[in-house]
Amino acid sequence: MSHDHSHAHAPADFGRAFIIGIALNIGFVLFEVTFGLIAQSLALLADAGHNLSDILGLALAWGASVLARRAPTKRRTYGLRGTTILAALANAVLLYVAIGAIAWEAIRRFGQLQNVEGETVVWVAALGVVINGITALLFMSGRKSDMNVRGAFLHMVADAGVSLGVVISGVLISGTGWFWLDPVISLAIVLVIGVGTWSLLKESVNLSLGAVPSGVDSPGVERYLAGIPGVVQVHDLHIWGMSTTETALTAHLVMPDAVCDDGMLARISDELLHRFGIHHTTIQLERGDCDFPCEQASDDVV
Repeated sequence: MSHDHSHAHAPADFGRAFIIGIALNIGFVLFEVTFGLIAQSLALLADAGHNLSDILGLALAWGASVLARRAPTKRRTYGLRGTTILAALANAVLLYVAIGAIAWEAIRRFGQLQNVEGETVVWVAALGVVINGITALLFMSGRKSDMNVRGAFLHMVADAGVSLGVVISGVLISGTGWFWLDPVISLAIVLVIGVGTWSLLKESVNLSLGAVPSGVDSPGVERYLAGIPGVVQVHDLHIWGMSTTETALTAHLVMPDAVCDDGMLARISDELLHRFGIHHTTIQLERGDCDFPCEQASDDVV
């Protein structure tokens, strides 16, 4: 006998934040292109191109959050919740591609130090700090509970950091004439962003491979299930992320005196939800009859 008890847990709706963030960044890209042409600044034009990747990252995250709310179908029985994991992974990869390009440009500049562009570049970069900082704040509340939102948040923080680096290096170089500060500060920003993005990349890869989400205590779950009165064995226990905000579990509980008790199954599901953050639970009860052994009982069998 088996029982499925799920709790609806749709991801928080950040649709308005995505719309505002995308609109602000599109406006800023057009602003950068305009003043880049006026000031004949290749740096500003290049940064405008980089900011397009942020718009793409926001669009990916927003699209995934919309798709995650689609109702399940006969073919996609979990709906499209998994798109949030794919979007988080794509955003992590995009971030590393972006900082890789910045690092390459910074290293290249060591061999060919350049004068930092005039005040126009510094003030446009300062505006970039404000725009990207505001956008990051829109996603701050969801960065810990939703990995997809964290990907969007990190994109904006990364861009704000790059723009801040341009401002700081511009001001310092103007006062000292130390042109080597420009690539040094760029590499420092790349290091900070790279370290901050690593957890997003690792977690999104793990979730895409069906691993236990990092916030779930898998041994604790198994101990809890094994400690339920009447349970003599727990096997075929699987815990995975259905999305960046929802966790699912399936398990076989061997109970020699098992009876169909919906109340008990409901209590187990509620306990798994409140203690371990598991939203979608499927429990199979078995009596442990030696004549009909469970084929999934071995730890080596998936």
